[in-house]
Amino acid sequence: MPKNPIRKIWSEGAGVINGWLSIGNPFSAEIMASCGYDSITVDMQHGAIGYESMLVMLQAIRASGVAPMVRVPWLEPGAIMKVLDGGAWGVICPMVNSRADAERLVSYVRYPPHGNRSFGPTRANFAIGADYATVADDEVLCFAMIETAQAMSNLEEIVRTPGLDGVYVGPADLTLGLTGRRYRTGFDREEPEMLHAIQHIKTVAHAAGIRMGLHNGSADYAAKALTWGCDLVTVSNDVRLLTQAAQQSVADVRRLISSDLSFVEEELSGGCKSRASY
Repeated sequence: MPKNPIRKIWSEGAGVINGWLSIGNPFSAEIMASCGYDSITVDMQHGAIGYESMLVMLQAIRASGVAPMVRVPWLEPGAIMKVLDGGAWGVICPMVNSRADAERLVSYVRYPPHGNRSFGPTRANFAIGADYATVADDEVLCFAMIETAQAMSNLEEIVRTPGLDGVYVGPADLTLGLTGRRYRTGFDREEPEMLHAIQHIKTVAHAAGIRMGLHNGSADYAAKALTWGCDLVTVSNDVRLLTQAAQQSVADVRRLISSDLSFVEEELSGGCKSRASY
């Protein structure tokens, strides 16, 4: 079994640049995986993606050698074990609010005696390696999302859960959880209290010897997060990237058309004036 590419990057002292997929299509997954990301996460929580779509997306991602991860819909054993059997190198689990939640998560990701994961790596045996079961506990990544006020209050206990590899910060939900609707929803937080919360999560996670990931809405913010010491940064997602590129393309065409028409109108206007002066 090969080494998890994400762990390899961390062992070299670098941060991981993660892509995010919300569109359930293997071709768009293949395109994203070819664009230079270190890892790609398939979002089964908020993305328009079911299990069958996820499976063919993981197959498409494999061609580029990029590490695939999956954000599962919820803290539920069947869903977590199936994405791992499907060949995911890691799981990101939402709404982990306590040490007990984190322990349950780890138990679904790890085989006995470290957990309760049922044996049946149907695709993982082919996608990752025939010796998968013997080394999976050392290579597969287990991330708990920190995105609620309750999780923040239990942070010290959560990060010290044996078998947990890291925490992943969802800044949109975390802002709602800590401040209500006092601020806009979304990523790339600039409010002092939210910046402090993100930095606090990173500090506490690192003190416990685990990693910290952060969801971002822009390349600028992701790069800044890496300078803070974040271990994994997600740079936007396929929906946002498609939207931004499409909007920019249409805006550019309209601007160029407007510019050309203005030039023609000026020429015509100038010509009429010139002829009128004779």
